[in-house]
Formats: sequence, C-alpha cells, structure tokens
Amino acid sequence: MKNKCVLVTGATKGIGWAISQRLADAGAHVVGLARNTQDIDFPGYLYACDLTNAGETEEMLRLIREKYPVDAIVNNVGIVRPSPLGEVDLAALYEVFDLNVRVAVQVTQAFVPSMKARREGRIVNICSRAVNGAYDRTSYSAAKSALLGCSRTWALELAPFGITVNAVSPGPVETELFRAGHPHGGEAEKKALASIPMGRVAEASEVAAVVAFLLSDEAGYITGQEIGVDGGSSLAGR
Repeated sequence: MKNKCVLVTGATKGIGWAISQRLADAGAHVVGLARNTQDIDFPGYLYACDLTNAGETEEMLRLIREKYPVDAIVNNVGIVRPSPLGEVDLAALYEVFDLNVRVAVQVTQAFVPSMKARREGRIVNICSRAVNGAYDRTSYSAAKSALLGCSRTWALELAPFGITVNAVSPGPVETELFRAGHPHGGEAEKKALASIPMGRVAEASEVAAVVAFLLSDEAGYITGQEIGVDGGSSLAGR
C-alpha cells in the first residue's frame, strides 16, 4: 500500500481508526471522513463531513476528488438501531439503510470513473456477521446484506477494469460502541461471548489486518468475496 491513496469513511473511531492507522503504518496516504474531527491526531488527511447529509457528502467528495488520486476505498461508516420485529421504527430503518448503503454507493460512484480510467483499484465494504441473521437486528441485517449484495455486483462489473471489490464481515469487536452495550461482566457480554466459538471478541486491529491485505497488490486476484472476522461465530454448526 506504500504511496497509495485510500479513502476511509467513519475513520476516527473503532474499526475505521484501526484501518486508518494500519494503512498509514504501511505507507499509504489515508484520507479520512468523519462527522467529528476535533482534537484528533489522525494519521493522514482528515475531513469533517456529515455523511447522513447526501448534499454535503457530494460536495466533500468533489473536493477530495479534485485533491487526491484515490486508489482505494474502505466503506466503513455505519449505524445500528436495534429493535425486535414488531417494534421496528421506519424512520430508524431508513436511517440505517441510508448510512450503511447509500453512503457506500455515493462514495464509490464518485471515484470509480478514475479507477476505471487507470484500470486498477480496490474497494472493501465493511459488512457484519449480522448478514447471517441476528436478534433485534432487522434493519442492520438487511442493510449489511444489501451492502454485501453491492459488493458482489460491483465485483462483477469492475473486474474487467482490474478493480477488486470485497466485503469484510466482523463479529463483535472491542470498541467503545461495543462496550457501551456490552459492559465487562454483564449479561449482554456473556451472551455475545457465548455466540463466538473462540470465546472472545475481536480486536479492531485484527479486522484492519484483513482489510489491509485485501487492499494490497497481493490480493489482486481476490474479488467478490466475503471474509468473516468473527471467531467462527458465523459457522452454521456453532
């Protein structure tokens, strides 16, 4: 990834931060997008953007397109709005689809023409083990499943141009967001751990390592794939 320019959405927290740091350590030029950018020592070029606002997003993408030759994209930003079937709020459903799917489509479409022209590029979409189904995750499972479908469709369309598209689907990851809903020693944590054959949650750096590989030259013949980073929790026999 040395000297490659990689755009990462949701770049300042959790998995996005770990990806940005990993890529910067490998010599990549990381361009990060996040809503909050104050007092953050980012390992690259960081831009504040409310990705829930499609118009503001379009303007920011235009600015980045004019300043940077983006070689790769990591569509990482997302949101979860848990609720069981029967209590799914439609506004929340639209919000989850908007941030998880619309943003990925909008960001990717902004840079695909230049990738096609250079006949090379890498796209990684951060999905979730929830594509296999998860309690209280109707909106999130559906949105991440849609993003996985996008990944496979884009892989077919872009393969003739030397552009690869893959999905990474983490299970529970040790982040502030995870801990907010799963305090150490609590019932929510115990339930999460019970669903993971390896008996622990992932480190964000473990997800970042897989993303970095898929963005590398060595992964040039891998496209249209979903890689689970979930400690075996997506296995049917668990």
